[in-house]
Formats: sequence, C-alpha cells, structure tokens
Amino acid sequence: MEVVESGRGELIQPPDIDGFREWNRQNKPKALVNKVMTEQEAIARFVHDGDYIGTELYGTVRCPMSLARELVRQGKKGLRIAGQGVLELDLWLAAGLVKKLDITYIGLEVYGISPSLRRAVESGQVETTVEWSNAAIAWRFKAAAMGVPFIPVRSMLGSDTFNYSAAKVVRCPFTGQKVCLLPALILDVGMIHVHRADIYGNAQIEGISGFAFELSRASKRLIISTEEIIPTEEIRRYPDRTIIPYYLVDAVVEAPFGSHPGEMVYLYERDEELIKEWVEMSKEPETTQEYLDRYVYGVKSHAEYLELIGKERLAHLKDIVARR
Repeated sequence: MEVVESGRGELIQPPDIDGFREWNRQNKPKALVNKVMTEQEAIARFVHDGDYIGTELYGTVRCPMSLARELVRQGKKGLRIAGQGVLELDLWLAAGLVKKLDITYIGLEVYGISPSLRRAVESGQVETTVEWSNAAIAWRFKAAAMGVPFIPVRSMLGSDTFNYSAAKVVRCPFTGQKVCLLPALILDVGMIHVHRADIYGNAQIEGISGFAFELSRASKRLIISTEEIIPTEEIRRYPDRTIIPYYLVDAVVEAPFGSHPGEMVYLYERDEELIKEWVEMSKEPETTQEYLDRYVYGVKSHAEYLELIGKERLAHLKDIVARR
C-alpha cells in the first residue's frame, strides 16, 4: 500500500504480534488456578518500572481506583500509559510516575482541564505525549486482540489529532481512497474493575462494557479488581455476561467500592464531594501532595482507605442508586 501521510508522533509501544502470541502461549496457563490476591501482591508481582500500562473505560465510571492507589504507594517509575481515563491517570501524573503518554483525554470532565496533566507535561516530567482519538485507542486494542499489526479506520483523517499521532494514511488498494492505519497496542499490564468474578478470573460486567473485551485481550498481564468474588457455579449460570474469561487473567483482587470516588453502575454513585476535593487540591503542587498523603500514602491498603472514607458515606452512595 502507498503511504500518503505519516503522523509525527512517537510510536511508544511498537506492535510485536508474533511475540505477543508467543507470550500468551508461554505465560497464560489454561488450568483453573486460584488467582486471588491483594492489591499489594498484584501490583508488586505484575507491574514493573518502565511498563506500558492501561486502564479501561472513561471518566469516573468503573475505574480501578484501588489498584491505581496501590500503584502510587509502590512508586513504580518511568511508566508509559494509554491516556484514556480521569481519576486514576490523574493520580499517576500527580505522583510523578508517568514518563510517556499516548493521550486521548485526561481531564476532570465538568470541572475542566487537569492541572496535574498540565504540570507534568509543561515541566518535562512527561517526556513524550502522542495524540489519538478515543476511538483510535480502543481500536488499537482491538487490533492487538485480533492478532493483526494494524487496523484500518476513517477516524482522525484530516485532523491535527492525526498529525500528532503515530498513525499512517495509506491509499486503499481496492478503492484508491485514503484510509488511516492504527498500529496495534499491546499492553504490558492492563487493569480492569468489574462487578463480579470468580477465583479463577472469569469476570462479568453490568451495564456498558466499554472496551473491556478488547483491552483484556491486548494485555500481556491482566489484573482484575472486582466488587465481589462469587462461586464459579454462579458465573456459569449467565455465561453471556462473562466478558473476560479466566485464561486472560493473572490476578483477581476483591475490592468492594474499588472504583471510589468513581461510580459503579447499579451499585453506587460517584462521590461528588470527594471528587471536588481532588479538583481543588490538585490545582497546586503543595495541596496535591496533601491529598496524596491523606488518601494514598496515609493508608496502607484499600480496606484502610474505606475506613477513612467511612461506612455511612459509602452506604449513602449505595442508597442513591437503590432509590432510582
């Protein structure tokens, strides 16, 4: 195919599809193995300095916050990130963990642009930022899940987003039209928060499934956090809900309210008051550090974090959803 245009962004994680397939053959056991562990164990075992990591879904919905906070506590360095989130990525940027960023959107939604992102990029803490559309990042995961090195789309054509990406425009050999080629994106570590899972990693999601299907199949190592662990017999009663099968999963972490201060559809509302607290405190480096000291470094585990937030407050977030 004739390459017509090339984005000038860095290809942070070049696709090695055959290497990825070999990794799965060598490192993904097909036996039913108990994979339950704590956040501390999962992050220590499966996340390494310099890894390319990603989380699933957007905004404050079903974000894997218990895993995100533990990543900050353990101080993993030089991480490369798929920037398609809000709260979890903001924490990582604020804590200085991120070196390179494939960015779609990182912000505070109705509260505006992320001060943590701005400081990290303008200071040079984040050395590289490469732009993609939201759809493009999800489709890059789809390409990896399909086992192909790229996927043809029409997204980003004729836009500055393309110019700052690492995509290419080619002339279609069938029609002669311009098509954008997105390189497959293989994660070293993926993190997904789900409604329920069994001890082996069979995971189910209620409501919008986002791109959990694609990201789970595009990750060398996959950490699942779940609101509850249920018997495999219950999982098998509704096999159509099992978005993520056990053989893709490396760790299962039981984390009730694991998305807090984000929300979990049908279970609990997002904690607007605490999100506003982060919005205000993240505006300056000193107050950002105060927030991290209180809600991340000041607690040793997710259980201690929930104690800090308080049972009454968490129950109130559940009641809001129950009354709808």
